[in-house]
Amino acid sequence: MSENKKASVSYQIAIIGVLFFIFGFITWANGSLIPYLKIACELSSTQSYYVASAFFAAYFIMAIPSSLILKKTGFKNGMSLGLFVMALGALLFIPAAQTRTYNLFLLGLFIIGTGLALLQTAANPFVTVLGPIESAAQRISIMGICNKIAGICAIYVLGSITLKDADGIQAKLLTLTGAAKATELDALAARVIQPYMILASILAVLAVIIYFIKMPEVHEEETNVDSELSKSKSSIFQFPHLLLGALAIFFYVGVEVISYDTFAGFGEHLGYKLDVARNFATYTGYALLAGYIFNIVAIPSFISQQKAMFWLTILSMVLVILSVFTTGKTAVVCFMLLGFSNAIMWPAIWPLAIDGLGKFTKLGSALLIMGIVGGAILPPLYGKISELINNKQMAYLIMIPAYLFILYYAMVGHKVGREKV
Repeated sequence: MSENKKASVSYQIAIIGVLFFIFGFITWANGSLIPYLKIACELSSTQSYYVASAFFAAYFIMAIPSSLILKKTGFKNGMSLGLFVMALGALLFIPAAQTRTYNLFLLGLFIIGTGLALLQTAANPFVTVLGPIESAAQRISIMGICNKIAGICAIYVLGSITLKDADGIQAKLLTLTGAAKATELDALAARVIQPYMILASILAVLAVIIYFIKMPEVHEEETNVDSELSKSKSSIFQFPHLLLGALAIFFYVGVEVISYDTFAGFGEHLGYKLDVARNFATYTGYALLAGYIFNIVAIPSFISQQKAMFWLTILSMVLVILSVFTTGKTAVVCFMLLGFSNAIMWPAIWPLAIDGLGKFTKLGSALLIMGIVGGAILPPLYGKISELINNKQMAYLIMIPAYLFILYYAMVGHKVGREKV
């Protein structure tokens, strides 16, 4: 590779790294919003998990429209548009907080998710094609590090603002009624206004900067290189390994969102105060970082991305079972370590699923982005089951079938329709 080509690739990776930092900060902020809005808007556990539903549903609804928009705007202008849409969603938090209207919060989250769908539809295939498919998990893992560092920052920053003295506020609310209680809840809701005003401003500024800077474009021929497999196909639905990959993404995102968005509630269930448990999701973030570093070092030098996914999916199931049937610090540590075992899944599933799509790569990428809707469905399902059986810990067993499907994809699913299995 020439020096100019290396510099161009490095520049592009740096820009995508900034985007993944934004992905992480906004996505992981939901982990603080869930317990915060549960108190401020007086919600049940299931209702509070609709935060994840509104956010991740946008990916399903907007993924294919996003791919069509990117064809019109190109990569750079599409990024700028996505950031601007996210800024509008963040601004909606102001009237939502002022009126303490949960549906407005959910609409704001959906709009933010819409902007992220546009960014993700562009960014993931972009990273994948910047080098050999065999090392794609390495490059996506670098992006994952940017993502999770931002996520850890989001939990500390937003959590320290929205959930400051949460246990004291909950105790105080039990002693209040009528106007006095409404005043206390209004004050709590107002905490979210300033951070989301700042976030909206940052997103808007970034949108303007990216619109005006000179940035290499990913051309159609670079992402849609034809392959022997794709030459004989006339429809995206003729690639079963892609369709199974989208389902694997669905289950993976669902269990990962459960692993950090419900961690604070899990901590409370185990007997920890919310002021302590609100930071538990950062442990998952640190474990994810360790997992991404493992991916960068080990793949493909010591182990293939497919084999790594196989073994770490088995580890995930073991950790879930231990989290369910242990207590105290042991349960917290086991649940935290899901971050490490989950870290391989997106980086491995994505390249396996789009390999060989050729001219169908962009549409295939949009289909995989639609799989992110798992984050909208599985967390509320977990919340509903935990309420029905009155046990937040035992309800985590719903993660096992999801991991079993991912295990199937690692073993067989990624080869279906591509060769004899």
